[in-house]
Amino acid sequence: MSSHDATLEFEYETPARARLVADSIAREIGEIDDERSQTSLERADSTLYIQITAGDVIALRAAMNTWSTLLEVAEQTASIGETI
Repeated sequence: MSSHDATLEFEYETPARARLVADSIAREIGEIDDERSQTSLERADSTLYIQITAGDVIALRAAMNTWSTLLEVAEQTASIGETI
């Protein structure tokens, strides 16, 4: 089986913000994975890395869309939390 992969990289202003966003989405690692795609998450200082491996390009695109959306929601929630 051929595989396709992508690494999404997101840099934040501070390590604390990167940690907050990573903690928010880390709960989904393993929950969303299926036989077509798997994901891992790493954080190095202020940067998050989401690695996606998929068996086909359609599954890769779907996983990238899912993780991008989850990340966007986590970022928006973190921003709202700063204003309270």
